[in-house]
Amino acid sequence: MFLVPAAWIGNHWWRRITGMVAVGLTVVCLGLAANQWAGFYPTAGRAWQGLTAQPLPGQISFATLSHLRGNPEPDGKIVPLRTSDSVSRFHHRTEYVYLPPVWFAGDVPPRLPAVVMIGGVVTTPEDWVRSGSALQTVRDYAATHHGQAPILVFVDPTGSLSNDTECVDGPHGNVDTHITKEVRPAVISEFGASDRPGSWAVAGWSMGGTCAIDLTVEHPDLFRTFLDVSGDVGPNLGDRAQTTSTLFGGRAADWDRFDPATAMRRHGPYCGVGGWFQSEGHRHHGSGLTSPQIRATQTLSTVAHEQGIDVVVRPVPGRHNWQFAGQAFTDALPWLMARVDAPN
Repeated sequence: MFLVPAAWIGNHWWRRITGMVAVGLTVVCLGLAANQWAGFYPTAGRAWQGLTAQPLPGQISFATLSHLRGNPEPDGKIVPLRTSDSVSRFHHRTEYVYLPPVWFAGDVPPRLPAVVMIGGVVTTPEDWVRSGSALQTVRDYAATHHGQAPILVFVDPTGSLSNDTECVDGPHGNVDTHITKEVRPAVISEFGASDRPGSWAVAGWSMGGTCAIDLTVEHPDLFRTFLDVSGDVGPNLGDRAQTTSTLFGGRAADWDRFDPATAMRRHGPYCGVGGWFQSEGHRHHGSGLTSPQIRATQTLSTVAHEQGIDVVVRPVPGRHNWQFAGQAFTDALPWLMARVDAPN
């Protein structure tokens, strides 16, 4: 015997079913629209992997690593990174590293360069792999360079999907401290990465692009190269007053500390620091490409050049999405490797 709720009995039960179906379809359509705008999942397969929290391609446990030394690993491996929060008190999600084929070649891993990879505001540490195709890009590079490639470090810059930190230290989390004092030392100690500042780079898209230039110009003793893909002119949650109040708890000195242009003028002139800016734009009445990100690039690249930073500036037609970010990483990787892999 089946029990039917009384509210469903009557001539209009079909309207209730239709309403529920409409709500479900609305949610699905909103999700598809968001995915189309940001390009989170370029294929249905990647969408399924992300939404069901499947392991990343080539992911293994940390305990398995020791058994793979000396064995050919033509694609490299992804391993969860055991990072502390004892210094920053920033509660982060699981972070990951990609280890290239050359890492597995001998009894002792070589002192490889490393690139910190940072996504946008609504992000997870997996996004550069699932949405930005960074794993395929670095595998392709390794395949044509005898297994040589950088260690990629996929960090968590937000701790959740609703926490805009801009990678600074503040009420939303001490992310600058987490990356510089917890992530970087962990990669060096656990995976034998080079500890030379010239062997370290930061790459990011959207908010992550702002993070990339900020971390580098504020900490040239730790990072000497950045890839800023479609970043803003500086950390922001609105205008300067709103950003100072919300992001820095009202501390104007912290706005000065983390504003890239201010930081460059304070720290400069730099020596041995380089940056690649790549931002999307559209043509306006037959003129050159324009967008808020391109205007930010123009401002920051000018200050960077004035302060002795070697800059590459690439305005490119496109949209503000993960596909653009992935292509920018592909474009910049040879240049980036020429810098971080060079003697310094």
